[in-house]
Amino acid sequence: MILITYDVETVSAGGKKRLRKVAKACTDYGQRAQNSVFECVIDPAAWVILKNRLLEIIDQEKDSIRFYYLGSNWDQKVEHYGTKPTYNLENDSLII
Repeated sequence: MILITYDVETVSAGGKKRLRKVAKACTDYGQRAQNSVFECVIDPAAWVILKNRLLEIIDQEKDSIRFYYLGSNWDQKVEHYGTKPTYNLENDSLII
């Protein structure tokens, strides 16, 4: 499990476009946990592709992105309370 968080500058039209692209890339591989936070259960090969895709999108002079590597025992490290129900990233299908 990898937790991806980002902060993209949205004052400019280019920043808004980058924000949409980052969110789309993350949605392709995981689920949104918060507005700019995604949970991704991903194999190493797909991770290399996603990470490179994200680093190509962001402007490192204006935006930031963080990757948290939670490992394979992530379900014992994550607690959720409140709204926005989630699905099991390993057992449930991402395709509806």
